[in-house]
Amino acid sequence: MGIATSDKPFLDRVKEAEADKFMRASVAKAQDAQFTKRTEARRQLGNWEGWRDLSAQIRQHVIKHLPDYLEEFSENVQKNGGHIFFAKDGDEASAFIKQLAIKKKAKNVVKSKSMVTTEIGLDKELLTIPGLSLMETDLAEFILQEDDWDEPTHIVFPTLHKNRNQIQKVFEKIGYKGDNVPEHMAKFVRHYLRNYFMKADFGITGCNFAIANNGMINLVTNEGNADITMAIPKTQVVVMGMERIVPSLKEAETLDNVLCRSAVGQKLTSYCSFSKGKEADEADGPDDFYVVVVDNGRWQMLNTDFEPMLQCIRCGSCLNVCPVYRQVGGKGYGSIYPGPMGAVLSPVLGGYKEFQDLPYACSLCDACTETCPVKIPLQQLIRKHRYVEMDKLHLDHSMTNTMLKAVGKGTASPLLFNDAMRFAHVALEPFGKKTTPEDIKNLYPEGKINHLPAVAPKLAHGWVDVRDLAVPPKYHQNFRHWYHHYAEEEEHNND
Repeated sequence: MGIATSDKPFLDRVKEAEADKFMRASVAKAQDAQFTKRTEARRQLGNWEGWRDLSAQIRQHVIKHLPDYLEEFSENVQKNGGHIFFAKDGDEASAFIKQLAIKKKAKNVVKSKSMVTTEIGLDKELLTIPGLSLMETDLAEFILQEDDWDEPTHIVFPTLHKNRNQIQKVFEKIGYKGDNVPEHMAKFVRHYLRNYFMKADFGITGCNFAIANNGMINLVTNEGNADITMAIPKTQVVVMGMERIVPSLKEAETLDNVLCRSAVGQKLTSYCSFSKGKEADEADGPDDFYVVVVDNGRWQMLNTDFEPMLQCIRCGSCLNVCPVYRQVGGKGYGSIYPGPMGAVLSPVLGGYKEFQDLPYACSLCDACTETCPVKIPLQQLIRKHRYVEMDKLHLDHSMTNTMLKAVGKGTASPLLFNDAMRFAHVALEPFGKKTTPEDIKNLYPEGKINHLPAVAPKLAHGWVDVRDLAVPPKYHQNFRHWYHHYAEEEEHNND
């Protein structure tokens, strides 16, 4: 189990993503559309920065007092007649739920979209139970399941990489005989899933926020599938990351507001539900209500530089502004958590050995930090990962590391740096095709250098494969030379 979605090297994943033109166009279109919708939805709240400050304060307060709120939530779940289980890792969480399904003799399991159940590999674990069938009921997750468990591209829009023709072919596997009109396909899937829902005896949901002072869980969805998952099966299991706590309904309302506007650019998503199991006088709802609280590496983030990542509410807003994600999509990251939030979270939860490349899949433009509704300093955390990898773990033993050390020594020595400036024009002239500022405005693809030898170090390719370098001025024409003579003239004139 784990959060990795691919065993291919990072650069191989990037090349595959670059070749998927439809995916890249879809991601770009979604980012542009979401920017407009998100901006307008936030504007309607008024004083968006005030909402961000308040949301960040709520999340920081909860993280600071996390043990207390987890204890309060646990007590209230049990007061409501529910059960709670704390799992130290994904294996323990999946094993508990699997044994519960066996105990309840579950045959038809329905799930609503949940990042944490994907993180712990729950689906595949449950499918090892003989005679059990499982259905992902979120439309996008259902499509991925029926397409041989394809991996998602986005945490909010999982099937962003698929077009209607591809989806039509997926549905044809389960009996669809219509055209590729979205409304027709949606009608077919609604009927298909509704029949399965009516047979369901075991329901599994995620949790956007857990309410500490009343033991309820808050779910925010667009399709209503989570509501049916909670209403029909006799057993409901809620799986949540341990940090997804709020003190009361008041704080949940605040965070729901910023979550919906940041995730999909809506005032509020179609279904904002609260559940604590079935009341005695209710007809709908589970007879047995379980909450599984998952640690899986989160606890080790407390009181560290990466603690702010626990504030994350999984809105996906950082993905929607990231220039790197725009080019490589979700699959390029090789983790169920892509984009800037994944570049921070994946090395913590999955380890540096497996995800050491992700902190470098970032231009450090800081757009993610600026859009985050709970003010996580994502860019700073990504840089911190780089410091850990290079200075503490010494993970880079490549020629790049050797070159950077040489550059460091050269720039630290006035003599060596001055010599480098003296020979820069001669050394770099072969790599530059354009010689005047007016010519280098269009850097790619016309200005791409195509004659750098393949054996050149990776660092050199990283600088020149997608850009042209302007030829540096000759030594006697560069800024330092000019400034030196300018300063002498100024001093002479002042005398």
